[in-house]
Amino acid sequence: MISDKFRRQLREEAKLWQAEGLIETSFYQQLSERYQFNTLETASRNRFLTILMSLGGILLGIGVITFVAANWQVWSREVRVAMLLSLFVAVNAAGFYLWRIPPSRSKNSHPNMPATKGRNKLLGEGLLLLGALILGANMALMAQMFHIGGSSYGLYLAWGIGVLGMAYSLRLTSLGVLSALLIGLGYWLAVLDWSSQVEFSWLEVLVRQMPIAASIMFVPLAYWCRSRAIFAIGAIVLIFSLQASIVQGLNETSAAAIFCALPPALLWGYDDAIWRKVHSRLFQPIARSLALLFLAGLFYVLSFHWWQDVPNPAPTEPDWLLLANVAVLGGFTVFEWLRLGRLELRRPKQKAVDLSTGAIGILIVASALIPLFHLNFTPIPELATFLFNVLSFLLAVGLIRDGLALGNRPIFWGGMVLITLQIISRVFEYNTELLFKSFVFVLCGIGVIAAGLWFERHFAKIPNE
Repeated sequence: MISDKFRRQLREEAKLWQAEGLIETSFYQQLSERYQFNTLETASRNRFLTILMSLGGILLGIGVITFVAANWQVWSREVRVAMLLSLFVAVNAAGFYLWRIPPSRSKNSHPNMPATKGRNKLLGEGLLLLGALILGANMALMAQMFHIGGSSYGLYLAWGIGVLGMAYSLRLTSLGVLSALLIGLGYWLAVLDWSSQVEFSWLEVLVRQMPIAASIMFVPLAYWCRSRAIFAIGAIVLIFSLQASIVQGLNETSAAAIFCALPPALLWGYDDAIWRKVHSRLFQPIARSLALLFLAGLFYVLSFHWWQDVPNPAPTEPDWLLLANVAVLGGFTVFEWLRLGRLELRRPKQKAVDLSTGAIGILIVASALIPLFHLNFTPIPELATFLFNVLSFLLAVGLIRDGLALGNRPIFWGGMVLITLQIISRVFEYNTELLFKSFVFVLCGIGVIAAGLWFERHFAKIPNE
C-alpha cells in the first residue's frame, strides 16, 4: 500500500520537475490523478477527524455511564436492562449503518491507493468504538444487577473477547487495538492475582494458555486489518504471557536460560513468509525491533551487581498446562531458525549492512548460557555482570554501526541511548566522587552532541554516494 509520505514527496518532486521543465503539465496531471495528490489534505483531515471522533466517543461514553450511575438507584431492574440493551443496540446499529457507506475513489487512481474515508464512515467508526465501550459497561452493570460474582481480570478478558469478535466481523483496526489492550490488561491483573485462582473455568484456561491464545487471536487479525499496531500489542502480550508461563510453570534453575533466550529468538526468527498466503514482510521489521528492545532491556537489567544476591530457586512440581505454551512456541522457534538457516545458506554472500541473524543468534545463546552456568554449575556473579555489560556494549555498537550504514535514525539513536545509559548507570552504581560523576556527564553530553552532528553529516552524504 502506497503511503501518504511517499505521495507527498512525489507531489513536491513532480512540482519541481514541472517548474524545471523536465515534465509537461499533462504528465503532471496524470501523476496527480493516479496518486490522488488532491486528497493528501483530505487524508490528513480525516486522520484528525478519526482522532477527534474517537476522543468524542470516549467522552460521550463516559458521560452516558455517569448519567446512568447518577440515576441507577431510581430505575427498576427491568428499566435498567431495557435501557442498557437499547443503548448498546442503537449505538452499534447507527455506527454500522454509517460505517458501511462505501468510500469514494477516483477512476484513474492507483489500485494500491487507499480509498478516501468520508465523514460518515469516520463517524460510524467512532460510534462502533463507543459501542465497544458500552459493551464493557453493560457487562459490569448486568453482573452487578444479577449478583454474578467474578474477578476484575475476568471482566476485562470477557470484555476484550467480545470486542475481538466485533473487530473480526468488521475488520476495524481501532477495535482490534482496544481488544488487545483489554485482554493484555486482564492478563496482567490475572498474573497479579495468580495465587487466588482456585476454580477451573474457561477464563482460567485462557489465562494459562494465553501465549498460544494471543497468537491465535491477534496475528490473523493483524494480517486481516494490515495493522502494525495490532501485531505489536499482540506480540507484547504474547511475550509477557510466555515469560509468566516460564516462571510459573518451570520454577527451576533452567528456567532462567529459557526466560532470557526464548522470547528474543521467537521474535527475531519470525517471518511473514512462513504463511503461504502472505506475500509481503509487513510485520517482520516490527518483530525484530521488539527482539532488539528485549535484548537491550535484558542486558541492561542484568548488567547490575544484583547477581550476587540471587539465590538458587527451590525445585517445585512443574505445571504442565503452562509448559505446553513453552513447548509449542519453543518448537515454533526452532522451526523459524531452521528456516532462517536454510535461507542464509541459499543467499549469495554479500557485505551485510544490518544486524545479521548470526550475530543476534550469538547474543541470544550467550544470554542463555551465562545464567545457566551461574545457577547450575558455579556461581559467577562478578563475571556474569561483566559479561552482560560486554553484551550490552556490543549490541549498542552494532546498532550505532547499522544506523550509520543504513542511515536509520531510530537504530542509531537507540544504540546511543543504550551505551550512554550503560555508562551513566555504572557511574551511579559504583561509589565514585561527585567530581568524577560530573566529568562523566560532561563527557557523555559532548559525545552525544558530536555523534548527532556527525550522523547528520554522514546521513546527508548517503543519497549522493
